[in-house]
Amino acid sequence: MDNYKKFVSKFVLLFSRFAVLMCILLCISFVTLQAKDYGGMEQQRISEVFAGNVDISAPVDEFKVRVVKSEGKIKGYVFQSQDVVDIPAYSGKPINMQVILDTQGVILDAYVLEHHEPILLIGIPVAKLHAFDDKYKGIKADRRVVVGRSSDPETVTVDGIAGATVTAMVVNEIIMRAAHKVAVSLQLIEDNSGVKQKPAAVREDFFKPATWEQLTGNGAIRRLSLTRGQVDAAFKGTEAEGVDNAPPGQEDDTFIELYTADLNPPAIGRNLLGDNQYRFLMQDLKPGEHAIVVLGRGLYSYKGSGYVRGGIFDRVQLRQFGNIISFRDMDHQRLSDVFATGMPEFNEMSIFIVREPVRFDPGSPWTLELLVRRQTGAVGGTFSSFELPYQLPEQYLLRPPPTAQELEAIEVANRPTWVNIWYQKAFQIGVLCTALAVLMIILFLQDTFTKYPRFLHWLRRAYLMFTVVFIGWYALGQISVVNVLTFAHALFDNFRWELFLTDPIVFILWTFTAASILLWGRGVFCGWLCPFGALQELINEASRKLKIPQYELPFALHERLWAVKYIVLLVLFGISLESMTTAEQFAEVEPFKTAITLKFDRQWWFVAYAGGLLIINIFTRKIYCRYVCPLGAALAIPSKLRLFDWLKRRKECGSPCQLCAKECEIQAIHPDGHINVNECHYCLDCQMTYHNENKCPPLVLKNKRKTRDKPAPVPEHTELIPVVQVFKP
Repeated sequence: MDNYKKFVSKFVLLFSRFAVLMCILLCISFVTLQAKDYGGMEQQRISEVFAGNVDISAPVDEFKVRVVKSEGKIKGYVFQSQDVVDIPAYSGKPINMQVILDTQGVILDAYVLEHHEPILLIGIPVAKLHAFDDKYKGIKADRRVVVGRSSDPETVTVDGIAGATVTAMVVNEIIMRAAHKVAVSLQLIEDNSGVKQKPAAVREDFFKPATWEQLTGNGAIRRLSLTRGQVDAAFKGTEAEGVDNAPPGQEDDTFIELYTADLNPPAIGRNLLGDNQYRFLMQDLKPGEHAIVVLGRGLYSYKGSGYVRGGIFDRVQLRQFGNIISFRDMDHQRLSDVFATGMPEFNEMSIFIVREPVRFDPGSPWTLELLVRRQTGAVGGTFSSFELPYQLPEQYLLRPPPTAQELEAIEVANRPTWVNIWYQKAFQIGVLCTALAVLMIILFLQDTFTKYPRFLHWLRRAYLMFTVVFIGWYALGQISVVNVLTFAHALFDNFRWELFLTDPIVFILWTFTAASILLWGRGVFCGWLCPFGALQELINEASRKLKIPQYELPFALHERLWAVKYIVLLVLFGISLESMTTAEQFAEVEPFKTAITLKFDRQWWFVAYAGGLLIINIFTRKIYCRYVCPLGAALAIPSKLRLFDWLKRRKECGSPCQLCAKECEIQAIHPDGHINVNECHYCLDCQMTYHNENKCPPLVLKNKRKTRDKPAPVPEHTELIPVVQVFKP
């Protein structure tokens, strides 16, 4: 008894010191993280990307994009992902990133401004996260990017973040989807949903007479109208503000009225130019070339008076897929005669030829840009750009049918984020589902397996090794109390299945655990599927083989320490009501992230805490699981709803037999013989004893009685000697 008291006092002292140390370190870490502020980071990243002084506009349009200009020229576009896409990460909250695009739709910078990912809050250095962001520099927004490897040579691959694969996949989706949406809205890239489609062809067999009003009405001819006041407003905030402004009262005067159209379709070209002029134009065009008509009237000339022979038209240009198409004098034809009924008078009319090397796609949107220049000095000037978007109506196009590969790529691009993650983790999912099927067989046929204790012992050890190595260290399938808190909050605040489906391994484990709780209680997860619990059990098993002394607490103290894990759970839940981020910090009371997810690759104090628990486990089995684990407490609460009692007991269990209670290595069997399902880890050791006729005392006693009461066997060749009764007179 004295030895027990000494051991208990030492244990309580050691454990209290670890607990105090952990709390201090958590508080220090929490304060450090809270002190980290992203204020001003947006401007800092912009300054790092664009050298020199730049002007940044206020957020505009639905995506709140800010335009970066230098000397009046657009240098790039800045936006935050939370204004563009709503993709929840595993924490249930979106990751907010700042993305910078150039004028070609290429990513210049991607930087995480805010996240709430448990795996990244404490553990993985933030430098690894930003190193992952850097991999997106130079990738165009229309490319398909996957984390890991891909057999498609057109797909860009990036390496993930070790220990945070799912988070890396979510970050990838956020960057690329947000960049694609913004680039499409700015007409920097084609809206092809990540698929490089074949260029469309113009329908040469389609012609229908049409008037000017009909052509402008169906979108075949597009119009841009600018007043002098609108142009003056475009130069506000620049060096040219106030230069050549409209006199008072003339702000509404027409500055320019500009029209454009693609002349290649006969239904447009023939109606505008007439049959002969259209035929001559098409004969002059080489394969792959397109004729664009530009018509203008008003105060401003789209050709300009400074144009010289051999030079470039500096007031109009085309843009498609982010590519700028400029025109020289050899690309220009003056247009004098037009034949469209109802056409207004124009000051200037031109045909510009888009040459074949540009690879112009008539079926994709393009933009005619009008550049307005204002003089700010002897040689200096400032430009402002005005855009006239154009999309050829579908009735004038002939699109090739998509190939099977293109259809597959479209399907992949349009899948939800979680579906792509499931496809990428198909191998892990297959192995895990097979392992869970094996476990189901063991559990349903437990009465058969427990009759072969030696085989079941080795089978269980192999399964625990699989749990640690594959589920824990390889697939990162360690469930945490943070998952429980996230689920509880999601039930009352914007529940979305997508939130839980982003990590298929954890989702499958959660689904299986929920079903196993109804059938067997918490013990199936804690005893078979928890990687840290399996690691503890294997270490303790090895220590027993090495004859290291084992110590157990008195049962009275043991059952009182059960309550500690429920208190830890309640404290974490209470903190989460105020701040989920704070709760995630204090959930570091779980050593799972250190020992399993990060494989002990983190700060020394976390390693010391997890290592200390494993060292204590050498001398007494699963001390953390029994007394501290808030996840075990959370799983024990619904275990009251289990439907069946699979573990068999006899009336002699507890009185007088105490064998199973003494052999239960986590002390889940009370002295009175009943099993506390809330604490049972379903190792099946008691069931192996239950079926063992040479070990279970009631069975041994029963067999002895049978042997004692059974008549002695008679030998086959025994000669019977007759008994003669002798009567005496």
